[in-house]
Amino acid sequence: MPWKEVRPMDQKVLFISDWLRGALSFTELCQRYGISRKTGYKWTKRYQSLGIDGLGEQARRPHDSPLKIPYRIRKAIVTLRTKQRITPGAKKIQVLLAQQFSDDLIPSQTTIYRILHSEGLVKKRKHRQRVAPFPQPFAPVDQSNQLWSVDFKGQFKVGSGQWCYPLTVMDHHCRYLLCCYGQSNVALDDTKEAFVRVFKEYGLPQRIRSDNGVPFASRAVGGLSRLSAWWVRLGICPERIEPGKPQQNGRHERMHRTLKQAVAQPPAHSMRSQQSRFNQFQKEYNEQRPHEALSQNTPDSLYRASNRAFPSKLPELTYPDHFEVKKVRQSGVLYWNNGQLYVSHILQGDWVGMEEVDDGVWDLYYGPVRLGGFDVRQCKVGAVPYWTLKM
Repeated sequence: MPWKEVRPMDQKVLFISDWLRGALSFTELCQRYGISRKTGYKWTKRYQSLGIDGLGEQARRPHDSPLKIPYRIRKAIVTLRTKQRITPGAKKIQVLLAQQFSDDLIPSQTTIYRILHSEGLVKKRKHRQRVAPFPQPFAPVDQSNQLWSVDFKGQFKVGSGQWCYPLTVMDHHCRYLLCCYGQSNVALDDTKEAFVRVFKEYGLPQRIRSDNGVPFASRAVGGLSRLSAWWVRLGICPERIEPGKPQQNGRHERMHRTLKQAVAQPPAHSMRSQQSRFNQFQKEYNEQRPHEALSQNTPDSLYRASNRAFPSKLPELTYPDHFEVKKVRQSGVLYWNNGQLYVSHILQGDWVGMEEVDDGVWDLYYGPVRLGGFDVRQCKVGAVPYWTLKM
């Protein structure tokens, strides 16, 4: 009897009816319905134990599995996911489980993810189309304090209605979070005061990387702001990512995503309470949270403070002997060779260096930062030569 003439369930019912009548031997009956004796016995056995309902499709899942995750492990996974301020993923949960249970009980990362998903603890994220990374001209980093990164994590209002601007500074090499301060603004004075505290505690880095926003950069020559000019006086070279290219500071952006997840929603009632949250986050991020890029070590276990101490007096800039060194006046103008060159109000009172790179062509430097160049043969017409600085 071809299967396509009737539904499978009807086929089974007809088979059981003929079997109950006993008109044919069991072998002949199975041959008539085009099934094996093994299948025939399976159907009759189910009918005898469960009745007509036993002929329907049965669940194939085993009643017990030797590979089933113990309840205490599942409970520990859920607890690690929900009871911490910083929500760990499957990779970090696996590391944390290894601190509590023996190796033979630790499930794979895939299994941990499935448990989190089954418990409704995994939220789908919108798929972002990633932009191809821009080739970075930055120098490589292979040890602590060669490069720090800095940024403000947006802004939000605390419960009292006051705006909070979280300032974050992180060591680029080992991801150590040097500070997480909640400021009421992004003004120079508050930001500079925060950096003074960080420099006094951890010393000075070689470079600091930032975006192009206030107060880290400006439209002045060389992109310098008063803050970054102060860094240069301290012997720190500022780096800036390209506008619209946050991936050039991707490590810092990734830390900000974790920060937002941990402390921003909902905000605390006051700035003081919010700062307590930031302090707790900084401690957990540095000392408790294993980091995949650090072979699951914590940033605190790898970071060492800089051996360049914060000076009590701001040092003067030095230049090579073949440079001509000139002082920028209060007006932001540099007087030289019976003419004048406007530099920037930001650098008023500071010394800049001039290097002749070709016949009549000069480059202007503020410490190691090239501000631009000018050609003495090209000047605005007037009684006094006036040159324009070009990048």
